[in-house]
Amino acid sequence: MQRITITLTDEIAEELDLFMAQSGAGNRSEAIRDLVRRALATRPDAPPEAPCLAVMSCTVDQSVRNLGARLAQRRLDTHDRTVAALSVPLDHTTSLEIEVTRGTLGTLTRAAEAQFLERGVAHGALALIPVGHDGPRHSHTHPHGAHGHEHGHEHSHTVVQTSFRPGPPDAS
Repeated sequence: MQRITITLTDEIAEELDLFMAQSGAGNRSEAIRDLVRRALATRPDAPPEAPCLAVMSCTVDQSVRNLGARLAQRRLDTHDRTVAALSVPLDHTTSLEIEVTRGTLGTLTRAAEAQFLERGVAHGALALIPVGHDGPRHSHTHPHGAHGHEHGHEHSHTVVQTSFRPGPPDAS
């Protein structure tokens, strides 16, 4: 075993003590070991290059110096992965940030973990959705409004998979 030292906010320490009482852990070390073990067990068993969608949410304390600017710049730097982003003001200083992104499991997980480690970011959650593609890129034509002529666009279809294990696309 290795001994480590951590610093917790008073609120997290109180929550940890409550978890200890409810779980039967004999001390904080046992409780933290259990929580870490559970968190590690929830990580998907998939290669980092597996394609996925991610829904990341967290609260952001906008009063933390330059935090809002850093997070906005991070989003701009990765604009090609962003599908949608929403910022919901909760009170005078706190917002709920929600992002839907696409990419590889490794890239999206690292990005979320980096954001969750920022001072002023709390309640981070990441949902990962395994995806594949239904065939190669192709094009369609469709009418263009009242202009009376057609325009085409090229795309591929994203298909949600049931797991990160390789296999044929789901028929659902």
